Amino acid sequence: MSIRKYAIVNAPFERSPGQDGEVFAGNVIDQRHGGPITIGYGRYGPNQSIHETLAVDDVMVVLEGRLTVSTELTTVSAGPGEIVYMPKGEKVTIRSHEHGAVTAYVTYPHWQEARP
Repeated sequence: MSIRKYAIVNAPFERSPGQDGEVFAGNVIDQRHGGPITIGYGRYGPNQSIHETLAVDDVMVVLEGRLTVSTELTTVSAGPGEIVYMPKGEKVTIRSHEHGAVTAYVTYPHWQEARP
């Protein structure tokens, strides 16, 4: 694998697995490319929320809008330029606000392979 550059237009967005709301994920690098991580973009419609027990370590960079990530013990809110780290095994609720959100993410290992 060589150095590559991506933009959100390169992301093949699909509804986030197990969700029926307006939450979409688009991998630009994943297990098919031979690297150890998945890199992609996320798109959240206005006032959407997802509940997950993380099967991977997940780093999310908010590019547009605002997201709130909650666990049993804490809640953080992040806007453009801010990063949220979510460790493997954590039970999280990710909620977008009135304008939705766009994120970039990196997971280790590949989230598609780690899903039950």
